[in-house]
Amino acid sequence: MPQEQITDRRGGWLTRHLDKLSILLFFAAWQAAPQLGGIVETFIAPPTLVLKTLYEMFQAEELLPSIGVSLFRSATGFFLAAAVAIPLGFLLGGSFRTFERLVNPVLRFLGQVNPFSLFPLFILIFGIGEMSKVAMIFWVCIWPILFNTVNGVKQIDPLLVKSARSMGCGVATLFFRVILPAASPGIFHGLKMGCGTAFFMLIAAEMIGASAGLGWLVWNAQINFQMPQLFAATVLISTLGLILNHSFALLEGKLVGWKQRSITENF
Repeated sequence: MPQEQITDRRGGWLTRHLDKLSILLFFAAWQAAPQLGGIVETFIAPPTLVLKTLYEMFQAEELLPSIGVSLFRSATGFFLAAAVAIPLGFLLGGSFRTFERLVNPVLRFLGQVNPFSLFPLFILIFGIGEMSKVAMIFWVCIWPILFNTVNGVKQIDPLLVKSARSMGCGVATLFFRVILPAASPGIFHGLKMGCGTAFFMLIAAEMIGASAGLGWLVWNAQINFQMPQLFAATVLISTLGLILNHSFALLEGKLVGWKQRSITENF
């Protein structure tokens, strides 16, 4: 085999696995830094100690209940927001354009309100239990889902709707076979943004007023200066976030991948 082809193959392998290599180098540097004296192990727990702590927390039955509580809170707020935002987005982006122009400035303003500033209000209204945390997740999820649904409906090609009507499609057929699939990329983009925001804000909410959950694990480790537990909870949260993003990317490819394929074929 010519030397040039061997060099190209090696370069291609390196390019394909560059992301994995960077992760390995990161963990190797993280592990070596405390041993080489670059950082103090008391403050920065090395990866081997983090893995050992995660195993001990799993054995002590601390991890799975915390993961379950956090996922339940985020899923409840997320699905409630989707149940409200998607129908409202179809109404505002479709048949009620005048009403949409009237309420859009107010909705945009509310969407910019910092959820942390509203958390005391949620506690006053719903108490310090589960409802206040679910309400906070609901608040941060509803805006990206609503605005992206409105944009998705507005971007539907009017020619598709006119063609379907000219062929005698009823209201239900027109909605489920034309409007909903055409708006689905925008809706899914909003759901993806809402899911990421929900998990991010959940951790913050559990740090303020909770006695269980992943955010509470971080908060409890911080106030007791248990750095291995703090790093273990942080790594676990990051891993769950990556799994959620990857799962949504796979689901997006299956459900709305036809849109990207059609654009590519047309060009």
